[in-house]
Amino acid sequence: MSLPHAILTALVEKPSSGLELTRRFDRSIGYFWSATHQQIYRELGKLEGEGLIRELPGLQPARGQKKSYEVLPAGREELARWTAAPQDPKPLRDTMLLRLRAAAVVGTAGVEEDLRRHLDLHERQLAEYEEIEERDFPPGRDSAEDRLRHLVLRAGIDLETFWTGWLRHALAEFAELPPEGTGAQDR
Repeated sequence: MSLPHAILTALVEKPSSGLELTRRFDRSIGYFWSATHQQIYRELGKLEGEGLIRELPGLQPARGQKKSYEVLPAGREELARWTAAPQDPKPLRDTMLLRLRAAAVVGTAGVEEDLRRHLDLHERQLAEYEEIEERDFPPGRDSAEDRLRHLVLRAGIDLETFWTGWLRHALAEFAELPPEGTGAQDR
């Protein structure tokens, strides 16, 4: 996924200013595609320059007022083209997994504590996603738009469920490891 397409998606959903987009990224899109305030403003300029979005007409801001943008037909076409194009899944790159591999050869000092910290972070994220699901997707909200948005949220719930389960398993494995300094690499 690319930031321009994330911005186009957000603007198709609701014309917004850069500040409003930043807030919306923090509350929703940012759960799976993050961007800084500066990145969003930079992309807005590029998208406007490419003729994919425009400043809302009739709302010429005075100094200090925010510009609001809307998607032009060319922007919708680009978003539809990108949505329909096949894309391969991205390979998993996770620092914790690499650190565990390294711990197998250099020792596990500090890793178990960080696994516990990661478990806490993933449990909190899972609880937040479940609260959003309960609040925003009650029974009966089954329009196509709602179902697709709920599907995105379910991906987050399922990923956090995976990570919390895997981290509990990893911590159980750590509990069964011999004390540091008595492993096979010391023989």
